[in-house]
Amino acid sequence: MSYLPTTSSAAAFQHFLSSPLDSLLAEHQAVNAEQKILALFRRCATEVPAYRQFLQAKQINARQIITYSDFQNLPLINKANYMQAYPLPERCFGGSLSGADRVAVSSGSTGVPTFWPRSAEYELDVAVRFEQVFKDSFQADKRTTLAVVCFALGNWVGGMFTTSCCWHLARKGYPLMVATPGNNKSEIFRVVRELAPHFEQTVLLGYPPFLKDVIDAGAAEGIDWPQFKPKLVFAGEVFSEEWRSSLAQRIGSETVCEDSASLYGTADGGVLGNETPFSIAVRRWLAQRPEAARILFGESRLPTLVQYDPCSRFFEIHEGTLVVSGENSVPLLRYHIADKGGVLSYAQIWDFLRQHGVQSLEDLGLAGGSQTRELPFVYVFGRADFTVSYYGANIYPENVTVGLEQPEIMAWVTGKFVLQTQESLAGDKYLHIAVELLPGRVPEPALVATIAASIRTELLRLNSEFANYTPVEKQLPQISLHDFADAEYFPAGVKHRYTRR
Repeated sequence: MSYLPTTSSAAAFQHFLSSPLDSLLAEHQAVNAEQKILALFRRCATEVPAYRQFLQAKQINARQIITYSDFQNLPLINKANYMQAYPLPERCFGGSLSGADRVAVSSGSTGVPTFWPRSAEYELDVAVRFEQVFKDSFQADKRTTLAVVCFALGNWVGGMFTTSCCWHLARKGYPLMVATPGNNKSEIFRVVRELAPHFEQTVLLGYPPFLKDVIDAGAAEGIDWPQFKPKLVFAGEVFSEEWRSSLAQRIGSETVCEDSASLYGTADGGVLGNETPFSIAVRRWLAQRPEAARILFGESRLPTLVQYDPCSRFFEIHEGTLVVSGENSVPLLRYHIADKGGVLSYAQIWDFLRQHGVQSLEDLGLAGGSQTRELPFVYVFGRADFTVSYYGANIYPENVTVGLEQPEIMAWVTGKFVLQTQESLAGDKYLHIAVELLPGRVPEPALVATIAASIRTELLRLNSEFANYTPVEKQLPQISLHDFADAEYFPAGVKHRYTRR
C-alpha cells in the first residue's frame, strides 16, 4: 500500500483514517512514481504466478528490468492475453484469492464479463479520490451530507465500490450518511423525501443519464431539488458541458464547478482519476473554444478531463490509447484499457492556458481563493472504436450529444440516441440518428426538424472534418423518434451503445 511502509491492513486503515487529505496527497507527491511502479513490477515478477509465467512466455528476464526505460519496453497486458489466459488465483499476489475479501464484475461490453477480486485495503487509494470530491468540491467535511448511491447494486462495480468508499469517509469523521437505494427511482425519492430535509446538502451518485432521469422524474413528482442543495457525482460516460449546465439549472446550482464531479473508473483499476473544480473550469472554458480544444486534445470532440495521482494509478500512452499500472488484488502492470486519450502535466495545462490568455483562476470563472491540486491530468474520449464514418469524416457521439442538450429539446428526450449511416433505395448515404423520447412524451410535429437542425449546427461548430468533408446538402441528419425503452434501439437492462454500424 502507498500509505505506510508496511503490509499491515490495520495500519493502512488507521493511517487513512487519521491523516487529513492534504497530508495523504503530500506523501504521495513526495514519492517517485516511476520508482514505485518499478518496485511493483519486481514484486509481481516474484509473487504473482501468472505474471511470472507471462514474462517467461515472452522470454523476459525480470532481473534485467532495472530502469524505468526498461519498464516502458515491457509488453502490454490486456484481457485477452492475460486476464483470460491465466486462472484467476494465479493473477493474485501469492497465487491465492485469500488476500481478497470482495469481488467486482466488469460489464462485459467487450466480451465475457471478468471477475475482479479486491480487498478493502486496496480501496483506500480509491477512497482518496472520493475524499477529494467530497472535501474539495462539496465541503462535506464541514457540512452534514446525505450521500444517495444511485448506481446499480450487486456485483457490478459502481454501486458497491461507491458505497464502500463513502463508508470509509464517514468512518474517517465526515458528517456523512450513506443511503443505498440503488437504481430504483421510487426508493431514491423515498430516501430524499424522508432524509434530505435533515441534512445541509444531498449528493446523488450515479450514471449521468440515470441521474438526469432521477432529477426530471423527481421534479415531476413534486420534489423541490434546490431546497436540498444537491451535488452530483457521475461515472461511466462522457457528457458535454451544455448537459452539465442543464442539470445545474435543474438543481438550482450557482457554482457549477463545485457542485458536480465525474469519476474516471473501471472495474479492473478502480477509480483512476476524478474531476476537480479546476479541471471542470478548464473543460468549460475549452467547451466555448473548440479550436483551442482541438489544439490541446487533437480532436474535435471534448473528452472527460480529470486529475489523477500517479503514485496511486500510473498512466502511459500507447498509440493514442491509455495504459495503466497500479496495485490491486489483481495487480495491473502496463494494462491496456484501450480508452482513447492522453496525459498532461499540471504545468502543461497552465502553459497552454497562459498561451491563450488565461492568467488566473478568476479568468476561468473560479473564485480567487479556490484551491488547486498540483496533480497531472488524464483526458479520456472513451473506447477508440465508437465512431461513425460519414463522407470520410469521423462523427463522434459526443458531437451529437451537444445538439440534443439544448433546453428546447431536453424537455422531450432522454439524451440517448443511436448514430449510424444508412443508404437510401437510390444508394445515397445519409446520417441517421434514432432518438429516445422521455416516458409518456408525444412529440410536437416540429420536434424532428428542431433536433436535426440543432445537431447539424453543433456538428458544424465542433467537428471540422464534418464541416469540410460533408457536402452541404448531406449535412442535415435524418431523425427518427422512438418511445422510451424502444426494443429495437433502446432495450431496457442492456448497456447502451451510441453507435451502430
